[in-house]
Amino acid sequence: MSAISPALPTRTEWPLPSRGRVGMYCLIAAEAAIFTIFVIAYIFYIGKSVSGPTPQQVLDVPIFYTVCLLSSSIVIYFAEKALHRGQRGSFMLFWFLTFALGATFLVGTALEWRHLIGEGLTISTNLFGTTYYSLVGLHALHVTVGLIGFAIVMILALAGKVTEEHTERIGVFSLYWHFVDAVWVVVFTVVYIIGR
Repeated sequence: MSAISPALPTRTEWPLPSRGRVGMYCLIAAEAAIFTIFVIAYIFYIGKSVSGPTPQQVLDVPIFYTVCLLSSSIVIYFAEKALHRGQRGSFMLFWFLTFALGATFLVGTALEWRHLIGEGLTISTNLFGTTYYSLVGLHALHVTVGLIGFAIVMILALAGKVTEEHTERIGVFSLYWHFVDAVWVVVFTVVYIIGR
């Protein structure tokens, strides 16, 4: 009678994370470090301008535009889920709505800058102007990059080139947009609540 050998444990494969997600997380970490520097500089220089205008004199709280931007994170989530289910029409609708909300926010930033320049606040007016335009401008640049990405995906979707197979890529792009929205929460808090 032969001896029964003990069963060897089966080797489980360790699934590697998607390269796109790893790359996006690395980009987000680097961008978060840059934003941290700008936020700290803004906080450090609050109230240190020797000449006006001051934040209290010229800043209006952009509540409507903030709601637009933060709502876009919810809408892009629905876009991603629609694509995952193969509902391309719903995906394009939600994707366009996300783009429109982001574009509305960017228009709000431009209108605010026009108002501030009219009030005499430029990037070289005082420390407040320098740190304000640097921080808010850095965020506006990231929103602009995101809108370019949205536009490219919309064009590809209209051409029928975006299908449920691309859900992972859309999810990676969504991470970037969620980061842009999360950064705005910090910028909004620092500039319009703490800094006022």
